[in-house]
Amino acid sequence: MSKLLVFDRNALPEPEVGGPLPERIVSGEPQHLTWNLETSADETVFSGLWQSTPGSWRTAYDEWEFCTILEGVSILHEDGASSVTLTAGSQFVIRPGFTGIWEVVETTLKTYVIRI
Repeated sequence: MSKLLVFDRNALPEPEVGGPLPERIVSGEPQHLTWNLETSADETVFSGLWQSTPGSWRTAYDEWEFCTILEGVSILHEDGASSVTLTAGSQFVIRPGFTGIWEVVETTLKTYVIRI
């Protein structure tokens, strides 16, 4: 098995369909598609693509996540900090303990690597 994982958007598996928990939604009716491309054997690392339609919801992170926005516009409103607008090409890390609101302004597609 190769030690290289290529995120090939032309060969994605069927996505998982979901969204934020209803009690976390702040506005809209955001819908999520997740293409998890890899899960480590010990289930502590995950990578793939994620997409959301417009809306906003409260979020809290217990894990590390590295992301690259491929398409769309989102705004992260971190509790107690300035908001950050993310557009195609934005790369960022969300650290454990992050709390705030994820707002999708235009349908957003991102790559992710999560480490629990």
